[in-house]
Amino acid sequence: MAVDHIRYDILAQDALRGVVRTVLADVAKHGLPGEHHLYITFKTRGEGVRLSPRMLAQYPQEMTIVLQHQFWDLVTTEDGFEVGLSFGGIPERLSIPFAAIKGFYDPSVEFGLQFEEIGASTAEKSAEQAGQGVALQDTLTVPAAGEQNPAAALPAVPTPVEPEQVDGGPAMPTQVKPEGGAQVVRLDRFRKK
Repeated sequence: MAVDHIRYDILAQDALRGVVRTVLADVAKHGLPGEHHLYITFKTRGEGVRLSPRMLAQYPQEMTIVLQHQFWDLVTTEDGFEVGLSFGGIPERLSIPFAAIKGFYDPSVEFGLQFEEIGASTAEKSAEQAGQGVALQDTLTVPAAGEQNPAAALPAVPTPVEPEQVDGGPAMPTQVKPEGGAQVVRLDRFRKK
């Protein structure tokens, strides 16, 4: 297998993160249309992530936030976004780079993206183990072969845990545990051999 000097895996992941960036920029300008709501899972210790020590202690590895009814001051930049949310009745301001996002899901239309960490050391280690070129580390959620409905390949709506009452509004999940159901296919499956 030839070494991928172009790094299509990184380019594809950056393009898909651009989808998240575009959606959040539109939500910041116009709000959430219709029944759309967004589950965003991110690495709490990712480079550039800013959240309170209280939240970091409660979610030391990753966290899923829901943008639906109870969020404010959503601001997007080229590299990330900031948003205000309430956790246990305490308002928090989160700053999340797009590179720290692990998952993005809109259950109203069954659309989801899953991201894996891609690093030079990970790619080199995979290449050494394979004894060949650099293996792709990015994955996408795609329907199984012959499947009629592409939405069926996406995971079911994640099951929320730890709901809280916010400002007299409906209960809002602060963390979700995704359920299985999606088929994950490595991009290198489609490469010429």
